[in-house]
Amino acid sequence: MMFEAVEELIGEHADLEKQLADPAVHADQANARRLNKRYAELTPIVSTYRAWRQTGDDIETARELGVDDPDFAAEVKELDKERDGLTERLRLLLVPRDPSDDKDVILEVKAGEGGEESALFAGDLLRMYLRYAERVGWKTEILDANESDLGGYKDVQVAVKAKASHEPGQGVWARLKYEGGVHRVQRVPATESQGRIHTSAAGVLVTPEAEDVEVEIGPNDLRIDVYRSSGPGGQSVNTTDSAVRITHLPSGLVVSCQNEKSQLQNKESAMRILRSRLLAAAQEEAEREASDARRSQVRTVDRSERIRTYNFPENRISDHRVGFKAYNLDQVLDGDLDAMIQACVDADSAAKLAAAGDAG
Repeated sequence: MMFEAVEELIGEHADLEKQLADPAVHADQANARRLNKRYAELTPIVSTYRAWRQTGDDIETARELGVDDPDFAAEVKELDKERDGLTERLRLLLVPRDPSDDKDVILEVKAGEGGEESALFAGDLLRMYLRYAERVGWKTEILDANESDLGGYKDVQVAVKAKASHEPGQGVWARLKYEGGVHRVQRVPATESQGRIHTSAAGVLVTPEAEDVEVEIGPNDLRIDVYRSSGPGGQSVNTTDSAVRITHLPSGLVVSCQNEKSQLQNKESAMRILRSRLLAAAQEEAEREASDARRSQVRTVDRSERIRTYNFPENRISDHRVGFKAYNLDQVLDGDLDAMIQACVDADSAAKLAAAGDAG
């Protein structure tokens, strides 16, 4: 029988419903949150499966009645179409989910080749992500920023947080994880007097934000240095040693923060970035050890590969991983990212479905 695994999930869903109805369960808030999260994940699967089963019964009934009544025979076609749609939806819902999909993220944009023009493009990318977050109702917080002389960014880190509750698959990591990689821009730079088109690039790194309990950092694992903050051109912007550099000795990871005037706030921001990077490194190591069939083709794309091109003269944006192309670059840079992100989500789901089919 098709979708036999769902019967087990229906049992788990019913059991969770019973547990969540027990007031004693809510005394442990962390456990209640975990149960609620799993219940929310299973609910669309269970409701879609029930609709799929019901439609199957309706088709059988309509076929029987259609022997004597042509109206019922015509209804079979409509019901068949409805069941096909439910079958596809259920297949997608049963695709193995990324356990980090509901996590918030730390997104970093870093100027690459191209000097000042690259820093200005990094600023454009930052604004694009901030506008997208605003459109979907996410909160953003700049953790640290290193501005360039012309108002761009040499590098910038921003925390992106979802609303308290959201649909499964609509978390920040679920949508923004496809943004990591090298973004290339083709345009006439503000610094170009001859009107020639230049190509430059900026890098984007997206990591799920780690909870304290997810990443173990020993008391002797860190070296913390403090120094004076500096602004564009290297001039000192602070009279005290408020900037913080944290080195994670076991891995060699180094994180610096100087955005805040307080040394304590800079240290807290640096620790958030460090924890998210350590979690991402641990997850990547686990992915490397996983079989190819369980890996997403989009997720594991090499970060050094240019994933996207922003062509200003043609108002064109192209995602090279999934073949997406559109001529609304101005709207995308204003935060209209949904179509491009959805193309990546669909390609990822198709790859997982194919892998599940091969494994079956």
